[in-house]
Parts: sequence; structure tokens; C-alpha cells
Amino acid sequence: MPGLRKRVLVTGGAGFIGSHLCERLLAAGNDVLCVDNFFTGTRDNVLPLLQNPHFELMRHDVTFPLYLEIDEIYNLACPASPVHYQFDPVQTTKVSVHGAINMLGLAKRVKAKVLQASTSEVYGDPAVHPQPEEYWGNVNPIGPRACYDEGKRCAETLFFDYHRQHKLEIKVARIFNTYGPRMHPNDGRVVSNFIMQALKGEPITIYGDGSQTRSFCYVDDLVEGLLRLMATGPDITGPINIGNPGEFTMLELAEKVIRLTGSSSRIVHLPLPQDDPRQRRPDITRAKNVLGWQPTIPLEEGLARAIPYFRGFI
Repeated sequence: MPGLRKRVLVTGGAGFIGSHLCERLLAAGNDVLCVDNFFTGTRDNVLPLLQNPHFELMRHDVTFPLYLEIDEIYNLACPASPVHYQFDPVQTTKVSVHGAINMLGLAKRVKAKVLQASTSEVYGDPAVHPQPEEYWGNVNPIGPRACYDEGKRCAETLFFDYHRQHKLEIKVARIFNTYGPRMHPNDGRVVSNFIMQALKGEPITIYGDGSQTRSFCYVDDLVEGLLRLMATGPDITGPINIGNPGEFTMLELAEKVIRLTGSSSRIVHLPLPQDDPRQRRPDITRAKNVLGWQPTIPLEEGLARAIPYFRGFI
């Protein structure tokens, strides 16, 4: 029935993950308000949705308050790649902190459920492997990545303080490396970097010796995890790791991309950036037990789905 439609706000909804989330929310019969300032998100990502009468797109910066009537909020607004979040580090921190305050204030006023898209970066360069949610992290608070790492850590603090102080229903998802169609082609992240370099026949740049590892979750799996977390009862707050525990070295990823694109690119090595984590892999025991969730799309299949999207930029 039309009156039973949930009104769902997605901040950063025109971004890579946000646009996929908006699609799923619409398909589930919700009214979706997508809010984005288009710093990294693009109208193209949600272009097919604009014809849907239950979808609305609003240009807005979440560092300023929003006054809406809403049932659920997914707070995804924040540049998520080093290239973008280091471009204006002060604004990056403001988006994480002021954005969280504004979305929590809105949720408090209208008694909405609110989900924070946190990040594996809260673990920093981890001394524990794989990373369980109980691990407090190893973050350099004054380094070039701190605007993002500490901004997201502060956002988590705010969410749990609003929960304790105002009984707000919160959900905190710690998102690990995610990839797929609609990633920004120049976001500096390793999957998009390698695919774009391979498609152009350019050298594939690996920082350090290539032995550092990452885990890669296909965007459809990630969105399913977010939806399941939001659907839990008020006693489930998180944080919950959402990511793929399959672990690959940078060299392994580069070799897969070269093979799947049929590229003649060679691999070159550059110096490792400051505070670049050596290992990153989620412990998803909590997601399995609490959400009944685990990723279903292996890396090779996900890369094969993503590569045609990137060919469009060549």
C-alpha cells in the first residue's frame, strides 16, 4: 500500500555505493531522497532513477542541517579515496563530524533509524589481523590520512553517544574495500587504478614491493550487508564489519586485472605512501552471526563485471 512506503534518505546517494543503494531501496518499494553535493558523486550515477516518481535528488552539503520528514537515514556522505579526501582535508573532517551531527540531529527530531557508513580505516595500520570489531585500531592522528580516519572515528563516537544519551536507534557499518561499476575512474583506489592503467596499456603502478594485502568486496554484496544491518532490531547497533575476507596481495590483483583485460601493461614499483596499511582484512564473524550475511561474488567474477564500465572511459 502506498501509505506504507518508508521514506529513506541516502546522503552521498549519487556516489559509487550510494547510487547502488538507492537502486535497491527503490526496488524494495521505498520512497528515496538522494542528497549529494556532487564533490565525488555524479548525476550520471543516478540518471536512470530520475524517471522514478518515488526518487528525488537534492543537491545539498551535509555540513549544513537538513529539515525533512524521514523514516530511515543512510549516512554515506564523505569522499572515500585518499585522492579526494586529501584534496581538502579540513572539509573531509567537517563532512564526517558536522555531517554526523546534522544527520543524528535530524534522526533525533523525527525518531528515524540512522546508519553510519564507517570504514575499515578506523583500524589504521592494524597490529591485529584480521580485524575484529573489538580491535581499537592503530591510527596516526596527525598524518595525511587522519582527516578521514579520525573523522570517521569521531563520527562513530557521536553515533554511540546519541544512542546512549538520546536512545537513538543507530547502526554502524565498517565498510572494507569495495569495488564495482560507478567507481570514480580517477579516485586513486587500487582497483580503479589498475583497471584504468591496464585498459590504456600504461604501466601498472604498485606502491612498495606489492606484498601488502587488501580484501575486495563487490558493491552488490556490500549493499546487501547494509540493508540487512538497517533491518535489524533496535538492540543491534554494530559496529559490524562489512567486507570480503578474501585476501590478495597487490601483485596478485595486478596480475588478475592484466589477464582479465587482456592488457600488455607491465608492472612498475613506486615508494610506499605514508601510513599505508600493510594488511587489511575483515573478520566478518559478527556479520555472519548477526545478519546472516557473507559475500557471494568472488574477486575474478566481480572484476569481470566491473571492467566493461571502465572501458567506457577509454
